[in-house]
Amino acid sequence: MAAKLKKGDKVVVLAGKDKGKEGEISSIDPKAGKAVVDGVNIAIRHQKQTQTEQGGRQPKAMPINLSNLALLDSNGKATRVGFRMEGDKKVRFAKTTGDAIDA
Repeated sequence: MAAKLKKGDKVVVLAGKDKGKEGEISSIDPKAGKAVVDGVNIAIRHQKQTQTEQGGRQPKAMPINLSNLALLDSNGKATRVGFRMEGDKKVRFAKTTGDAIDA
């Protein structure tokens, strides 16, 4: 199945402790159906000190389920993503505005 959300997309969280927060997808795991969004779902991880890095308690963005994310359209509102053919190219489009996302 084609990816509705991709790395670099601006998204909003629909459910969970960070509901309503916005961010950009920094990485995605399609097999697990999860994505890491900057500034969302932050957890404290204890890091052991190494020769190059300082140890301690470090905030880290944890993966969030793709079903809890929605793409932000050009108006800044949450939208669902659809696919359509433009010429011989398959493009994603925002269902609220009908605008192509990656033309």
